[in-house]
Amino acid sequence: MLMTRPDFDTLYEALLNRDPSYDGRVFVCVASTGIFCRLTCPARKPKRENCTFLETVGECIDAGFRPCKRCKPTTPEASADSVVKPLIEALEKRPGYRWGEPDIVSMGLDPSTVRRAFKRHFGMTFLEMARQRRLQEGFSTLAEGGKVIDAQITAGFESPSAFREAFAKILGQAPGTFSDDPLLMADWVSSPLGPLIAVADRTQLHLLEFLDRKALPAEFRKLQTFAKGRIGFGRTGVTDQIQEELDRFFAGKSGVFETPLALHGSAFTRDVWRELLKIPAGRTRSYSDLASELGRPTAVRAVARANGANQIAIVVPCHRVLGADGSLTGYGGGLWRKQRLIELERSYAEAGQVSADRLRA
Repeated sequence: MLMTRPDFDTLYEALLNRDPSYDGRVFVCVASTGIFCRLTCPARKPKRENCTFLETVGECIDAGFRPCKRCKPTTPEASADSVVKPLIEALEKRPGYRWGEPDIVSMGLDPSTVRRAFKRHFGMTFLEMARQRRLQEGFSTLAEGGKVIDAQITAGFESPSAFREAFAKILGQAPGTFSDDPLLMADWVSSPLGPLIAVADRTQLHLLEFLDRKALPAEFRKLQTFAKGRIGFGRTGVTDQIQEELDRFFAGKSGVFETPLALHGSAFTRDVWRELLKIPAGRTRSYSDLASELGRPTAVRAVARANGANQIAIVVPCHRVLGADGSLTGYGGGLWRKQRLIELERSYAEAGQVSADRLRA
């Protein structure tokens, strides 16, 4: 199923309230104007009798409706935001710069407006995002064999202790405690939804998590135990492979990942993850669906816990699990990311590019 579509009254109420929880997953087609919009469109709301709700951009276009020029439903929402776009572009040009509110003002933007826009689109402020980006630069220096002091300078931290503290907040340990003789190697990989930490050996991917995921330090500690403390900086061919596959995924070229995975968890947890791997891009399931498909229809809560314990984001697609009513439910990477991923993956179903993910041991 794509989702269990709520009834008309629920969707019309969401349209009136500009409810963002359905953004990118349901669109309104307005018969009186011949256009289709996001439910969050700022335009005057149409009458009930003129509305039809469809799940994909393709369905709206096939039905003869044109995209709205105000809410731009065919464009990812953040990239169409006149406040967000220039700051994202500026950040990519100067990733190691210490951004502050005076820089925002100097670009002719209001800091409070910027703060609200970034929280709405990304679940974090621009300054928080810029801090993450600086830490990425420091991480890259370490992965390339640089010293901690070099990484600190590259990341724009004036104090060694501040850099160590910021780094330890992400992974649960300071950079100087990483192994010089590693079994597993950690580096970051990029994505339009923010940087991810990848931990791999020469044959398998062990972890792929967004940099700001709260559970990341605990997940990293578990891997440290598995590797007997031998996690170091750097990347392997597996890291390069997952970066290439993520690039293709976000470019809309392929919803299939072939990077070999190491699944760390109980037998039941691994069974849940393997079931997740069967869900094609562009489709969703509910927790009860997964429990039934596992032959454990009463184990819905256990399935939900196993889903939440997933430590290989995007590839093991826990984001494809929705509430029984089709609503977004908890996602460790943030509901805004879950929404963007589901929105992106619609294109695979619409273009007929969906193919089943292969099972991994």
